[in-house]
Amino acid sequence: MKRLKVLFLAVILCTLVTVFNVKSQAAVIQKGIYIDNTDVSGMTQDEVRSMVESRVADRYDACLTLTSPTGFEVKVHPAELGMTWSNTDVAKQAASYGSKGNILERYKVAKDLQRNNVRYNIELNFDRDKLNAIIQDNLENFNQEAVDCEMTKSDQGIMIKQGTPGIVVDEQAALNDAINFLTSEWDGKDAVIELTSQVDEPKGSVEGLTQITDIIGSFTTEYKKSGAARSSNVANGCRLINGSTVYPGEQFSVLEHIAPFTTQNGYQLAGSYMNGLVVDTLGGGICQVSSTLYNAVLRAELQVDVRQNHSMIVDYVSPSGDAAIAESSGKDFKFTNDKDFPIYIEGYVTEDKEITFNIYGIEKRPANRQVSFESEVLERTVADYESIVPDAGKPIGYTSYTSSHAGIKARYIKVVTVDGVEQSREVINNSSYKMVPRTLVVGVGTSDPNAYNAMMEAVASGSIDQARATAGALAAQLAAQPVSEEPAGDP
Repeated sequence: MKRLKVLFLAVILCTLVTVFNVKSQAAVIQKGIYIDNTDVSGMTQDEVRSMVESRVADRYDACLTLTSPTGFEVKVHPAELGMTWSNTDVAKQAASYGSKGNILERYKVAKDLQRNNVRYNIELNFDRDKLNAIIQDNLENFNQEAVDCEMTKSDQGIMIKQGTPGIVVDEQAALNDAINFLTSEWDGKDAVIELTSQVDEPKGSVEGLTQITDIIGSFTTEYKKSGAARSSNVANGCRLINGSTVYPGEQFSVLEHIAPFTTQNGYQLAGSYMNGLVVDTLGGGICQVSSTLYNAVLRAELQVDVRQNHSMIVDYVSPSGDAAIAESSGKDFKFTNDKDFPIYIEGYVTEDKEITFNIYGIEKRPANRQVSFESEVLERTVADYESIVPDAGKPIGYTSYTSSHAGIKARYIKVVTVDGVEQSREVINNSSYKMVPRTLVVGVGTSDPNAYNAMMEAVASGSIDQARATAGALAAQLAAQPVSEEPAGDP
């Protein structure tokens, strides 16, 4: 009996040796091995590699569509996303499966494959930076801004418009989810990838804005001496700010609301400060708009973030009560609504040249508590000389006058009283304005040496009145001179 068992075992071993020797010689992949969803049993390593290479190449031709709930689409190809094949040895892995170990170990692997298949996947990598750049370049279209609840005040009353939700791509989640889909779920065919997005809820509500009925801060300045152009600029800047709603935690930038200073945006040439002179610029006078709003904001006791004084003193507010604006240098007035309710800014001008800003909110301060502001001048320097500046870029007869400005150091003080009794006194800002003498810029550009010398002699006199008179006389003389006629002929 023992001899029969030994003989039977020997026969089995011989059979196994024969089987595995044949398979080894043929170098084919065992049954039960898959790459992706393809059964590669019976194939050689070279055949598998050729098949996988073909499939990877086919994937480069696929069209991938990136989209968001807005419906906007961007079509890209895998090459644009930096697709590469990472496990290039997958055919070798499939071919070598179950080829190691002794005869019994390999036999066991073969039997296991009959019950549980082994699957290898084609592994791809994608360049996150390239995909992110495509998403970033198209965010404006992938996203849809929420429309906040709007409040409008007019002679007909207060109108409130309900807001609408927006759509915002969650940039990091969208990038991660898209990469995960491409590396784990994509079958290599054309596919649509919807970028992970979230709803952007609008700010405000009809119920909340209907409570905004109290004036919590107000201020008025006048510009009766201003010419038509400056008056127009003041009215235009006021119009661009009027009707603004600022929600809790939001910062308001005056420059962002009133710029750019162009004719297309409603501005005209008018006087403004530049390098100690009054020069004509588009939007001249706009600082009266920001200064008036600044004082209304202070009285509403909102948080002031950015405020700068002018280079020279202005006459429409007290020293330190101004807030300068300059697009070229980035001067801005910014404040944050640090209340727990929205505020609404109403701005208007009147026919008798006054500008007013009212800030509406919910008055929660005690009625017996009052806030006022004092301007305290700490130092004043008055110019005791005049300045005449020749400008070769302007013709003889041109003059531009800047009145004298005292050099002033001042501070703005917030005073709080309760039932008429002072409770606190706080310095809000410190300002320094430079001293500027009476200054006259005169044009000296001319081809007439006599006129030039006469004008420079007037400049040297140091008398603004004499320089003005000389400029006027020379301009009249030059205008009266006959125009010489060139003889006809070739130039």
